[in-house]
Order: sequence, then structure tokens, then C-alpha cells
Amino acid sequence: MNSALVTGASSGIGAATALRLAADGWRVVLTGRDRTRLEALVERTGGESVAADLTTDDGLRQVADAARGVDLLVHSAGIGWAGTFADMPPQRIDELVELNLTVPMRLTRAVLPPRVAFVASVAVVGVRDEDVYSATKAGLRAFAASLRYRGITTTTVFPGAVRTPFFHGRDYRRRFPRMVEPQRVADALVDAVLRGRAEVFVPGWLTAADRIHGALPGVFHHLARRFG
Repeated sequence: MNSALVTGASSGIGAATALRLAADGWRVVLTGRDRTRLEALVERTGGESVAADLTTDDGLRQVADAARGVDLLVHSAGIGWAGTFADMPPQRIDELVELNLTVPMRLTRAVLPPRVAFVASVAVVGVRDEDVYSATKAGLRAFAASLRYRGITTTTVFPGAVRTPFFHGRDYRRRFPRMVEPQRVADALVDAVLRGRAEVFVPGWLTAADRIHGALPGVFHHLARRFG
């Protein structure tokens, strides 16, 4: 039986990914900060849970111990912040970089599984008012690409706007991309892992935006300012 550890499993994409893996017959180990939600998810997946704060040494060590020998490590834990960069509190910068980027690096190093999946974001192309968040997700992309040189199979999923707690209390006003459900992202992630795909965008048409950004960054930013 294949086994996986899923971080950020308390809700959103992490919870949906755990449910999809369990439905496919995987043994899942779930971690997050909300013990009550984790226990409820354990009942649905038949897995086990480790309630821990991955930003602490003890929490990371506890989760790494539970992940020993897993076939797949899924990094779904993360936080966001939106607003004018000049108004962003310095401590929030540190929090985003730590949980979104440093923790996946440290946990991957501690576990060194054969396969790793990352939940990044279409924000890797740079998103207005999400400066630091975009930077952390772009860092995940580079980290995943580098790990492949070490013989670790990586998959990175780049969702657009997802209906998760990230947007609770916020009015999503962008014309595109439209919000998608967490299960759609989870399905794309798991399917990409099974097929050995390095990257997948959700919805798929966002791949075009990424390619335009890479080939014609000036054109991309002109279009983003006009339509984003």
C-alpha cells in the first residue's frame, strides 16, 4: 500500500487531497494545527493524524518522525496575505516565508521521500498586492525543480483562486481566474503525481498565462494590469 503525509490537512486543498488519496487506497498521515478537524478527517480516511506546528523545531521533528518511510510528501500547508506591500507588517513577511517556503524545505530535508508534491499558486507569475506570497510560491517552484536533480520525483500544482479559508473575509474582485473548488485542485495534484508530471496548472488554461509570462514578460504585465 502506498503511503503519504499531507501537511495543511485541516482544511482546503490539504483535506481534499487526503480524501482523494484515501479513496485511491493510500495510507495517509495527516498533519495540521487544528486537532479537532484532523480527527474528523481521520474518521473519513482511516489514516492517522499528527497535530503540530511545523514552524517550531519540536513540531517539525514530530511530523518528520511520523513521515518516515512514506512514498509521498504533500506540502499543502501555507498562509497568505494581500494588501499594499508598504502596509504589510514585517512579522507577516517572516511568517509567510517561514511557513510557505522554509518549512517545506526543512521537512523535505528531514524526510527525503522518493516523491514530493507542492501546492504552489499561479501567483508565481507575480500578482498585484500579493508580493511576498507570490515570492514564496515562486521559491517552491525553483526548489521542486532543483530536487529533481537529486533523483526525487516532484510535482507542483499551480492553482488560480481556490475556495478555501485563504479568501474568507475577503471580497474576490478579479475578473479571472474564477474560483475553483479544493477537490478540483486535489484531483489534479494526485493525477499529476500518478503520471509523473512535474507541473500542472488549475484551471489548465492558466498554463498559457505562465508561458506568456516566461516568453514575453512585458506583454504579460501589460495584460495583467489591464484585465487582472
